[in-house]
Amino acid sequence: MSKTLQAIRGMNDILPTQAPLWQHFEQIVRDWLRTYGYREIRMPIVEPTSLFKRAIGEVTDIVEKEMYTWSDALNGESLTLRPEGTASCVRAALEHNLLFGSPQRLFYSGQMFRHERPQKGRYRQFHQVGIESLGFAGPDMDVEHILMGARLWKLLGISDITLQINTLGTSEDRARHRTRLIHYLEGHQDRLDEDAKRRLHSNPLRILDSKNTELQDLITAAPKLLDDLDETSLKHFEELQALLRVAGISYTINPRLVRGLDYYNFTVFEWVTDQLGSQGTVCAGGRYDGLVEQLGGKSTPACGFAMGVERLLALMEAQDRLPITPTSDIYLAHLGDLAQHFAVTAAEQLRDAGLHIVLHCGGGSFKSQMKKADASGARFAIIIGEDEVKAGVVSLKSLRTQAEQITLPIAQVAEVVRNSVN
Repeated sequence: MSKTLQAIRGMNDILPTQAPLWQHFEQIVRDWLRTYGYREIRMPIVEPTSLFKRAIGEVTDIVEKEMYTWSDALNGESLTLRPEGTASCVRAALEHNLLFGSPQRLFYSGQMFRHERPQKGRYRQFHQVGIESLGFAGPDMDVEHILMGARLWKLLGISDITLQINTLGTSEDRARHRTRLIHYLEGHQDRLDEDAKRRLHSNPLRILDSKNTELQDLITAAPKLLDDLDETSLKHFEELQALLRVAGISYTINPRLVRGLDYYNFTVFEWVTDQLGSQGTVCAGGRYDGLVEQLGGKSTPACGFAMGVERLLALMEAQDRLPITPTSDIYLAHLGDLAQHFAVTAAEQLRDAGLHIVLHCGGGSFKSQMKKADASGARFAIIIGEDEVKAGVVSLKSLRTQAEQITLPIAQVAEVVRNSVN
């Protein structure tokens, strides 16, 4: 016997019972983005590998270990499934001259791909909503992004999400800090794990984000980037905090918040929760003023953030914030040839009136059809038999209340159903 085919590990199906929650989330997100004036952009899932190497940095976990990359058999080009959206968005903005003349507020949503060890909240194919603001220099845009997150959590009805902020300063700030940090870590090489030793001279800031419990006291005592900031970096960070205080947004400064991508500078932030185990970051972002120039454009300030859809849905579920599953208005049951012919036209007439109708297909007794009607989640059933056809009426039965079954002309059904909602 042939082996049953299954989805690739870490790449999950979204089943019909789960889809309504995704649709509920997506509708809230789209309405939320419109209130802030963001416009949608859609980028390809596959990009040239060089895009991510240039943007993210070759000495990062994503590029070194996590990207799905292959050589195109037709032309030998190295291609990669996108592991994140910012690089693709900036590439598209440059390619299509979106930055000429005016700043851009953009958003995108869709699948990202990273080859990681699958676990709850961390998948190889996952979904993100990303927001990018291109051409805005001040901390006011950083604050807008943080305020957007705070508003979305309220709209989704979720709580216990806290904000952590930090600054990475400028590249010059990080160069000064890098020298001090390497000198400090070199004095403790005997305590570094293999991953930290590998990063010591290539990306030492990432050592500060290590989850190795044996390194935590060493990391805590390490030199702080905040101590190496110049006046410009300090001013940006102080203005950011002042605006957050004015807006009433609580936050903590996390000096170990360094991000895993090379293109960040100045502000970085994360919204985190303790309700999802080790995968506690549900939204992360910051400023990346050098990326546009790094990808071939003119120097352009930019910032953005992305949120993990699966993690936010898991948080909604953990906090019992799942919506009532949307259902059809009516399940239309029928028995006999005349009733079937009448039911087909009646269903279309009711759809014309704006109702959601499931028309029974496949035959069967009224008893079996009514079982399916109840299981469908519809609020009402319409019953049509030979007698109803001859009388020019239908029987309307509530499936969710104790209301009595009534008989009425098909033209009156829509009004009765709507009134039952109101």
